[in-house]
Amino acid sequence: MTDSDAQAAGTNSGNRWLFLYLGAVFFLMAVGNLGLVSIMPAIGRTLDIPDYLVACVFSFSALAWAVSSPFWVKQVSRHGPNMLIRLGICGFVLSLAGFASGILLGRYGIAGPFCIFLLFSVMRVAFGLLGSGTSTAVLSIVGLNTSGVRRTRILTEIQGANNLGSVIGPAVAPLMIIAPLGLTGPILGFAALGLAALATSFVFLQKQSPAGQDVPSAARDATLSSVWRDRKIGPHLTFGMIVSSAQAINLYLIGFVLIDRSASGTLETQNLIATAMTGGAMAALLAQFGIARIFTIPPLTMMGIGTAFALSGNALPLLQSSTVAATSGFILASFGFGLARPGFAAAASLAGGRDAQVAIASAVSLIAGASIAVPPVLAAAAYQIFTPTPFAAPAVMLGYLLLSLSFRSKERETIVRHDQ
Repeated sequence: MTDSDAQAAGTNSGNRWLFLYLGAVFFLMAVGNLGLVSIMPAIGRTLDIPDYLVACVFSFSALAWAVSSPFWVKQVSRHGPNMLIRLGICGFVLSLAGFASGILLGRYGIAGPFCIFLLFSVMRVAFGLLGSGTSTAVLSIVGLNTSGVRRTRILTEIQGANNLGSVIGPAVAPLMIIAPLGLTGPILGFAALGLAALATSFVFLQKQSPAGQDVPSAARDATLSSVWRDRKIGPHLTFGMIVSSAQAINLYLIGFVLIDRSASGTLETQNLIATAMTGGAMAALLAQFGIARIFTIPPLTMMGIGTAFALSGNALPLLQSSTVAATSGFILASFGFGLARPGFAAAASLAGGRDAQVAIASAVSLIAGASIAVPPVLAAAAYQIFTPTPFAAPAVMLGYLLLSLSFRSKERETIVRHDQ
């Protein structure tokens, strides 16, 4: 074994616990965020906050995430990733503490619905600003300490931890609604886990060196607008924005739909909401770590098959207005999104060269935030007028994507025949 091989082996061994910790951070944030999403319809209805304002709370957070993402790229190089990871965890705990305070203020009549809405919004914006830095920092650590197949595997495992958290969060949140804490129970529990993650960061991150390595000079010239204008990359990013927006509408309105379609009260429907969200997250996990990995599906095929499943899932509750149809359709659509979203990200990455990878990654991160910032709010407002909106709007968007994929496929076939 050469000296370089021995050094690499030692680095890989030393980084094993680091990567486990980074996965745990993503898992924790997913548990807290999706757990909070699952109980927010009940919180909103209990505090008399209108549905569209509840959706606005998370949209403001997503907008802050999307806007601040480019800023944190330079801060990683300047200050190192450790500080940004801790800042993001602090933002996570702070936002949850704010939500718990808001619920108590409303319960005892100290503040009205609009004031509580403003408090919730400020807390989520704080998390969006700091949480995006954590995401950037984690990806930087992985990029600086891995290469090739190992990097792909570590990134997949970290994303898997995030998806697993999406399953656990909605599942455990109802179990934590206990007297006398009520709806603050899950929030305080998630905040306690955040404090534990912050404390253990000084164990797992203390030896991590700053990410001050320069990227290739050509990569600095690539921007979000330049990769989006690229004819090979841009269509995949546009697909990603539309499909992510469709999923955001499903995710953030399914709770309201189930409450309105159920004959039970708001709190009694919470278990049904948790079942739907947990089932959806598990379906996405099955798509990503079962179907996609076993059959090694190409990215464009993942996009097409995933969009078809997502469209079918949204069509089902349009045909039948029951909680069973809504829950089943949501789970089926989630399976489709579980294929389509990693499909577009992989397709965009493969379409660009090495110098464009940073900009493409920033664009994919931007899509994750921007898709939540506006579409769910507009859909929530439209839901007050047209009740099929949570499924009709995504169905139209997904139908358009299927048609566009079909046209692009025909264009490629025509080009190949012409070349032959």
